[in-house]
Amino acid sequence: MTPAVVLLSGGLDSTTVLAMAKAEEFAPYALSFRYGQRHAVELEAATRIAQTLGVAEHIIADIDLRRLGASALTADIAVPKGRALEDMETGIPATYVPARNTVFLSLALAWAEFLGASDLFIGVNALDYSGYPDCRPDYIAAFEQMANLATAAGVQGHQRLKIHAPLMALSKAEIIRKGLELGVDYALTRSCYDPVGEGMPCGQCDACLLRAKGFAEAGVPDPLLMHREAGV
Repeated sequence: MTPAVVLLSGGLDSTTVLAMAKAEEFAPYALSFRYGQRHAVELEAATRIAQTLGVAEHIIADIDLRRLGASALTADIAVPKGRALEDMETGIPATYVPARNTVFLSLALAWAEFLGASDLFIGVNALDYSGYPDCRPDYIAAFEQMANLATAAGVQGHQRLKIHAPLMALSKAEIIRKGLELGVDYALTRSCYDPVGEGMPCGQCDACLLRAKGFAEAGVPDPLLMHREAGV
């Protein structure tokens, strides 16, 4: 099987992308990050997902982005709650982590070169993306162009990196439907920016509201909430 590096956060989108990479018969090498985020819940989820879906290898890389810029995900800054969906379509929210996807993609590129992999998967989305500048199609295209100028394998012609962003033009509901077609168990995933209790979603942050909108429009219940209500 052809190796591919898959960025895996433990969230709904990246889990769907991992399932899509497997469906395309890639051998996925999952890469997650302990980057100074306030909550470890997503890494616990990423570990469970990697084990359940099956990957060739799963690495959790340690980097500390807290010193490089404040974000509600890494610093003692309030996570926005209860925002209207239309408000999420304008401006950059406090949960933006400076250059996070650029850092993540750069390390994924390094691993891909080591593995001899020409394919890299990321779960960015330009529709329900909550204002992040590094989730846009022109950003991904620009990084891919840069990546092919930045490695020995690319310059020597041994590798032509392709960044797959298969969720880019999909709504959250379409992403969920695609994942369900592939057998994804979304109860394993965690999306919340500010989890409560035993890592359960707060229900009011942007990520929770977008997730709820997606499941409602897909016409299916969120299994994570069903598990919570059942006390699982």
